[in-house]
Amino acid sequence: MEKSLLPSIPAKRYFTIGEVSDLCGVKPHVLRYWEQEFTQLRPMKRRGNRRYYQHHEVLMIRRIRDLLYDQGFTISGARNKLQELVQGERDKRRVEDGDVEFDTNGANTPFDMPAALEASKSILVFQPSNESVSILRQELTQIRDLLFEARP
Repeated sequence: MEKSLLPSIPAKRYFTIGEVSDLCGVKPHVLRYWEQEFTQLRPMKRRGNRRYYQHHEVLMIRRIRDLLYDQGFTISGARNKLQELVQGERDKRRVEDGDVEFDTNGANTPFDMPAALEASKSILVFQPSNESVSILRQELTQIRDLLFEARP
């Protein structure tokens, strides 16, 4: 099934696995498998472990389907390609937000993380109150106790 033959995505907030299956041309068991292989797919689960996909997840499934079925990627190749695409979109947003500067040649000026951290030390100094430290200590003690109780 080609991308052009896929039906348009209705203006809904949530889609069931059956609806997504029809919208993307993929069987429900394949969608459940892809959830295990692609960390970007995290449908919301409600009563009885029913899956509800949002619009962005339907688009992601169509992208995965295109990579696997139309472009011939393997699962791991598609996973890597998606990570590249996501990173590219993040970089694009950083440029649009002005987080990345360009020199006169158009090359990306690397962000100097150590210098930025050093500069931020004088600006941001986290000083927790005694009360918050005490609460944190209590929570960590409870977690530790729970972990020791759960040991075989």
